[in-house]
Order: sequence, then structure tokens, then C-alpha cells
Amino acid sequence: MGIEHQSVVDHPLAEVFDWHTRPGAMTRLIPPWQPMKVISETASLADGRAVLGLPGGLRWVAQHDPAGFNPPHRFVDVLSHDGLASWPPRIIGRWRHTHEFSSTADGGTLVRDRVEAPVPAAALRSTFVYRHRQLADDLAAHRDAGDARFVVALTGASGLVGTALAAFLSTGGHRVIRLVRCPAGIDGEREWDTENPAPDLLAGVDAVVHLAGASIAGRFTAAHKAAIRDSRIGPTRRLAEVAAGSDVRVFVSASAIGYYGFDCGDAVLDEESSRGDGFLADVVAEWEAATSPAAQAGLRVVAVRTGIVQAAAGGTLRLLRPLFAAGLGGRLGDGRQWLSWIGLDDLLDVYYRAIYDGRLFGPVNAVTPNPVRNSDYTKALAGVLHRPAMLPVPSVGPRLLLGGEGARELASASQRVMPAKLEALGHRFRQPDITAALAHQLGRG
Repeated sequence: MGIEHQSVVDHPLAEVFDWHTRPGAMTRLIPPWQPMKVISETASLADGRAVLGLPGGLRWVAQHDPAGFNPPHRFVDVLSHDGLASWPPRIIGRWRHTHEFSSTADGGTLVRDRVEAPVPAAALRSTFVYRHRQLADDLAAHRDAGDARFVVALTGASGLVGTALAAFLSTGGHRVIRLVRCPAGIDGEREWDTENPAPDLLAGVDAVVHLAGASIAGRFTAAHKAAIRDSRIGPTRRLAEVAAGSDVRVFVSASAIGYYGFDCGDAVLDEESSRGDGFLADVVAEWEAATSPAAQAGLRVVAVRTGIVQAAAGGTLRLLRPLFAAGLGGRLGDGRQWLSWIGLDDLLDVYYRAIYDGRLFGPVNAVTPNPVRNSDYTKALAGVLHRPAMLPVPSVGPRLLLGGEGARELASASQRVMPAKLEALGHRFRQPDITAALAHQLGRG
């Protein structure tokens, strides 16, 4: 019982081991399809303790064993306990996870995970395939960025993208300062008053990544539309003004491909394409214009126009997965709408490049170079889950949930967007194929 899984990553031993010692490593390694989250990371791989949250308020406590610590070759954690909520997981009995690293003849590192537990290998294999893929891809992205280290101020750090980006940056050796809208409670946080930010809010910061904004998903009522607009335009402008008066060098703001309009037919769109029609197009245009104080002060400003993010832990994929897993999924309407998408980890790489690559500025389409039609997307998702996709969703369904305007701009939108600027730089996408991206997120690789 248990499992042993190994792979070779094309990075030196010390670099691979150091990655595991940094904040965010555990967050980067937890598979997104598993119902757990990081409560606290270990302070030391030698004798520290990490705590993971499980459904129902339960806790998984991983205690590191000093006897198994041999840097940079090995560290060990065992299932432990800390309070009543941590006792139920111990029903599995023994769990000992040995992490081993050794140099290969060509300068790479053999990474070996060995778990001793009364759990069949088949139940663990997808987890370790995912972990090793994440490790290799993250290290490759950091190598592409070079040796520079940044202090990054991040808004929206508790959201889906922000949580992943903070972990990704910190494992690369960068310092992340979370801008929070409540009193700062821990080291690495600063209180951000969105109406009247402190003049020294960005002191010592090299780059700002601005992700905060109310969710676009929902029925397009007057109140919801006001929340979408008001959470973006004013706060972005005021943050850009603070950045303009600081030593910040680059200001990266979230944006959206909604800029191009909701019904673009088969037209191929890139960053030079004109603005489209609709509420979201108007909001995105104002949102991007709100960064102008930073640009006028000479900062490099990047607007990351994001497509439909594929992430098992959030967004549309989280909503669609149970429906398709039950065999009840299918195309929307005639299925000919274009879906311009990007995997969560590829989106992190785009934000990362926006920070370190001085050649990138202005609007940047954060989508893969392979948009798909809705019918092809649903076939891919059903195929990854080994389920049929035979029940088309009538157009009246989204209208009932989102209203007419929301259905047009969200559920039925058709945008065939290409990442022209990224391709011109030779940007590497981790999962440019929709089937591979879904398989990676859902543990079906």
C-alpha cells in the first residue's frame, strides 16, 4: 500500500530543494480537485508543522520529522494531530511521506516521493503526477524570468487567481505584500483604503499587481452592474495615483476580453482590435483608462485582458464539473460560440511575464492560442470526465439565471481572441490544448 513516484526535473538539486522551503510551496502542490486548503504552512522542513483544512472543519496536520531531515536530499512529514478536528483523519492510521532529491549526471534532479500508508497507489497516483508537473513547470517559469527578485504589492490576494499568484511568486523567491481592505493582521500585509489609500502604501514596492474587483458572474441587475463598475474604476485610478508618486516601476492591472464585445462572430481578435459593444466592453475600457495616472508618470503599465479561466477550484469549470460528471452536460445553444480560454497556471505565467519582461506593455490578451467553440469545449470536458455530452442547454436557461443582458454578455458571448503580443515574444504556454488543460485541473492526466 502507499505509493512511490519519481520524475526528473531539469533544474539543479539546490534550486529544487530551496523551492520546497519557501512560502507557497504547499499551496502550489495541492491538487485543485481535492477538497482541501492550506490553513498554515510549516515554518521549517526540519521540525515544523503544516495544517490543511478539510471539509466539515476537519484538519490534516503534517508534522515534519527531524530524524528524516537531510538537506538538500530529504525531508519527511508524518500525520499528526492538534485538537479534536485533527483526530478523524487519523482513522487511516500510519501516513509517512518521504521527499527525496538527488542530482542526475546531466545536472538535473531526481525527485522521488514515497508514501507509506494503508491507501492504494491508484488513489494517490494522480496527486503525485500533478505535484511533479507543477514543480517542473513552476521552476521552468522562474528560470525564464532570470535572477531578478521583486517586491510585489498584490490586491485581490485572497481570490482564486490572487491566492495562486502569491504562492507562485513567493516560491520563486519574490516578496509578496498583500494589500488588504481590513486592518493588516500578519506580516506581509498592508491595509488598503480603496477610497483614500495612504501615500506610503507602496513604499519599497517594485511592482503592483491589481486583481481586486467584484465578481462579474451574476444577474445583471442595476445593483450588480454598479458593483462591477464601482469596485474597479475608482479603486484602480486611486491606486495608480499612489503608484505614480512612488518608486514602483510596473503597474499590472487585471482586465478582460469583454473589451472586444460579446458577439464577435468568427473574427480573429488581437490587441489591436477595436473595442466592442455592451456593458462589459464599456466597463473594461474605463477600467483600463483608470490606470492612466501610472502611465503618465512613466511607469510601465500592463492590462491583462483575461479569457475564461480554467480552474477546478473556481470559475465556470467549478460550476460545470458536477453537471458533466453526472452526465447532464452539453453544448449551449447551437454550440458555435467561440470560447477564448486560459488555464490558471498559464494565467499566472502571463502576470509574471508582465512583471519582469520590460517588452510587455499596454493591453495583453491572456488567452491560449487555441480558442475553441462551445461544442468542442463541452466534448473535451465530457471526454476528460468519461461522460456523454448529449443534453444541449437551451438558450432560455441562461436567460432565466442571468437575465437577458447577462446571458448575452456571459453565457452566450462569442470571442475568438488570440495572444498576439505573447506569441511575438515566444511565450511558452504550459497547457495550450483544452483537453490537456482540463485533465491537469481535474486529475485525469
